[in-house]
Amino acid sequence: MGIRFLVPAFCLILAFPLLLHAKTLKRDGDLLLLRSSIRRLKALNEIKASLGWRVVYAWVGDDPCGDGDLPPWSGVTCSTQGDYRVVTELEVYAVSIVGPFPTAVTNLLDLTRLDLHNNKLTGPIPPQIGRLKRLKILNLRWNKLQDVIPPEIGELKSLTHLYLSFNNFKGEIPKELANLPELRYLYLHENRLTGRIPPELGTLKKLQHLDVGNNHLVGTIRELIRIEGCFPALRNIYLNNNYFTGGIPSQLSNLSNLEILYLSYNKMSGIIPSELAHIPKLTYLYLDHNQFSGRIPDAFYKHPFLKEMYIEGNSFRPGVNPIGVHKVLELSDADFLV
Repeated sequence: MGIRFLVPAFCLILAFPLLLHAKTLKRDGDLLLLRSSIRRLKALNEIKASLGWRVVYAWVGDDPCGDGDLPPWSGVTCSTQGDYRVVTELEVYAVSIVGPFPTAVTNLLDLTRLDLHNNKLTGPIPPQIGRLKRLKILNLRWNKLQDVIPPEIGELKSLTHLYLSFNNFKGEIPKELANLPELRYLYLHENRLTGRIPPELGTLKKLQHLDVGNNHLVGTIRELIRIEGCFPALRNIYLNNNYFTGGIPSQLSNLSNLEILYLSYNKMSGIIPSELAHIPKLTYLYLDHNQFSGRIPDAFYKHPFLKEMYIEGNSFRPGVNPIGVHKVLELSDADFLV
């Protein structure tokens, strides 16, 4: 508790040289930039006060962007804006940050990348996250965050990558995520999400990867793809380990860029439509541990790209065979991060 009382005074000390410099400001915009610089110092020093010793040890000097011979703080990237430097990237991961999400981060209005993954953050993501209008990458996976996913994330119009997997989020997936026109990668797996996937996500024209596996989601694929022309760029969809029901509609073949379809461990049923084999680059098809029946159309066995088709734990006719050797398919963030 004592350190919380020390932080504001500490921040004022750091901001004091900037306040003195205010007398020499020549442009109207300088005052705004000055205020931005003070916010930057306050935000990062509040963060510094709550971080593990490994980060504090590496954050040397008064200025997060570097001062004189001192380099920028580790994990902090800055750029120049007029006569001032602004923080554009903050990457502090795997350093055992403990406690609630540092709301002070939302004062870093020029952030384009925020990566706090693999820490021990708890509690909700604050609604102030919606202030980071320039954010492109938000990576909070492998924490202990909880409560609902704030709909304010839908205000981050520049966001391309959203990683919220391996947390304890509950409630429904907010339909406001469909307001992210640049979104390409959406990772929500390994949480406690309930309800249906908003079909509005299908309007995201650039979405390539959708992973909602290992939650408590319900609904059908038919509901998910009911919007005409939905998911035009989608390559990978992970719906595994949920409670989806119904069959695979033939209209799923309209997702012509699909490469991975992961439906394992649901409660889906019916036959496998032959139209699915017409998806030109379908590479991995996981149907195992559902209630599918009938036979697998021959077209799947002649597909030029299909490497794996796993069918165990269904009610297919005798003689229906898998394709390839099944293994857990995991793609690292390095495959997607820009």
